[in-house]
Amino acid sequence: MALRLLSIILLSSLLFSCKKTEENTTEDTQDITIKPVSEVDISKINYTEYVLDSKTKTATESWLKYQEFEQVIHQVKEGDLSYFHDSDRENTIRNFFIAFRKAIPDTINTPAISARILALETKTHKLESFANLSTTSEEELNKTIKEFLVSFSNLTLQMNKKLEKDSQTIEKP
Repeated sequence: MALRLLSIILLSSLLFSCKKTEENTTEDTQDITIKPVSEVDISKINYTEYVLDSKTKTATESWLKYQEFEQVIHQVKEGDLSYFHDSDRENTIRNFFIAFRKAIPDTINTPAISARILALETKTHKLESFANLSTTSEEELNKTIKEFLVSFSNLTLQMNKKLEKDSQTIEKP
């Protein structure tokens, strides 16, 4: 009998304590609001943006996944993060980068470029996470967008450097 009474008391105290924690959690999340990111906010981000030179453009013409990702970059620069708001976006991003790597043109397929692609993938996943968290502040989101844009710019720079070095003809004595 005493064991039964003790178990009822423990069960009821457990139920009441869970309810209090749940109420506190909902109050905390309601206080935090995310401001949407605008094109003006993104234009204020200070970073060096590299563009493809003519040789690299020619080499990447058939790389459709790169061109598709350029569209995502363009959307992000306009403040449109809709690409990152999907219930299954994480798997979509993972599958995209698998196809992205498989389609790299042979002329630019080097370990250095693969490393930049891995960094870009990491920053893409991070931006996807921050864009979908309700607790992300505007400052954190802007910082993550900057990291994302810088990683894409670094990939572009590395591809330009690779093709520039390949086009140099160095005579050996």
